[in-house]
Amino acid sequence: MTIKEIQDEIIDEFSMFDEWDERYQYVIDLGKSLPLIDEQYKTEDNIIKGCQSKVWLHAEANDGNIVFTADSDAILTKGLIAIMIRVFSGQKPAAILEADTAFVDEIGLKEHLSPTRANGLVSMIKQIKMYALAFSAKN
Repeated sequence: MTIKEIQDEIIDEFSMFDEWDERYQYVIDLGKSLPLIDEQYKTEDNIIKGCQSKVWLHAEANDGNIVFTADSDAILTKGLIAIMIRVFSGQKPAAILEADTAFVDEIGLKEHLSPTRANGLVSMIKQIKMYALAFSAKN
């Protein structure tokens, strides 16, 4: 699936919920389903700067695509990074760099997160794009 198709799928999933509380719970549930990051990648180098909670993000190349793994010490933040990984993992660096992230606004995340969590979400996207930039420079 393309990044846009995955984003549209996520928008559809979030549109099933009328109340923000339900969406909030859905984000938490997504975090619970996040595949565990290998403990060796839970290092200071992999912590996303700008997040209130600790968020570790690891990226590696796999057949020209970037595969991300992540974890967080906060359940909501874990859900947020799970959404980002679902969108961007397994994609080509160029596709990640070109990707529009307006879907975050469409599902209502930014407006319902505290300012520090919203900043953290922006930091997650920025770090994912930095990895994509680094991997595209290697090719």
